[in-house]
Amino acid sequence: MRLPHVKPGIAAGILAPALLLATPSFAATAAPTAVTVPAVSSSADEPDPDDLRVAIVRILADPDSGRRVTREANALLDANDPEAMRAWLETGYRIAQAEDDRVAITRLLADPDSGRRVIAEANALLDANDPEAMRAWLETGYRIAQAEDDRVA
Repeated sequence: MRLPHVKPGIAAGILAPALLLATPSFAATAAPTAVTVPAVSSSADEPDPDDLRVAIVRILADPDSGRRVTREANALLDANDPEAMRAWLETGYRIAQAEDDRVAITRLLADPDSGRRVIAEANALLDANDPEAMRAWLETGYRIAQAEDDRVA
């Protein structure tokens, strides 16, 4: 190591403890202050009312939301009841979405342009009455069935 680089390091090592001990201690002289902690809900899993409203607004913004989902979500936002919002998000949303999906599938059956595969799959879904299967079919399966019917036509 070259000598010009050693001198500043030695000076810093010698002066550092002296400088630290010479400064006043603010912790010893400062008056105790009250610390405010925001209220925390009883359960870490429960969202606050603002989070519930945001979740419902996101559902409303989804273009796939049907009439029942839209009607119930707007009513919840108007009522501004966090417990009702929480209950609807846990169970009511799925029920409303399932009804809207059944209506969408029924409309596809009524469409005269629907082909054989679309009609067969839609009837099978309505007979099975499985909300998850209906949702999955509307998101991806319908397009596949319609593409096959278009190829046949």
